Amino acid sequence: MKRTTFIVSFALMIVLAAAVTVTTAISQKKKSSGGKFAKETMAQRGEYLVRICACHDCHSPKIMTPMGPLPDTTRLLSGHPAGDKIPEVPAGAIAPDKWGAVASNDFTAWHGAWGTSYTQNLTPDVETGLGSWTEDMFVKAIRYGKHMGVGRQILPPMPWLEYRNMTDEDLKSVFAYLKTLKPISNPVPDPISPTGQAIPTPKVLK
Repeated sequence: MKRTTFIVSFALMIVLAAAVTVTTAISQKKKSSGGKFAKETMAQRGEYLVRICACHDCHSPKIMTPMGPLPDTTRLLSGHPAGDKIPEVPAGAIAPDKWGAVASNDFTAWHGAWGTSYTQNLTPDVETGLGSWTEDMFVKAIRYGKHMGVGRQILPPMPWLEYRNMTDEDLKSVFAYLKTLKPISNPVPDPISPTGQAIPTPKVLK
């Protein structure tokens, strides 16, 4: 009886020791990774969200194809091309009984009752994109419809009123993905008010 009890106790000790060893190994692996795997997963989910939320429709310059305008893969999410000129909107074209808005051929510039808006550079370029933004700035920008979370109003057609319903995790994932993009220097023009005045957009907050 004593021998059986000893064997059972010894077996239990071996099982417990093995469990502790495995748990320690997993913990060490997590520490050594420095959260790398979690960040990769966030960026991958962010890429998925960017695609299904149609961010490329407005924020990526296009190339014309037999199927119509498609995103230019060399300039993804870099916003309205700074060098592109858009035609003047005919007087009286925007009115309650006429057009509500008109768009450039590649949908990166829009004109409506709010004036003229240009889609922003979402690549991590420091001077012209989101390179100077923090995760908190990005989340607040979508939550409150303010540039950098505190600046000028984000103008149509950006559907921030819908995107603000995304979870914090989703918005942080989108930001994580945008940070993985190739930085593209593209100084998007400032939006224009209905009276024709430029609406200054802060590039970097100190």
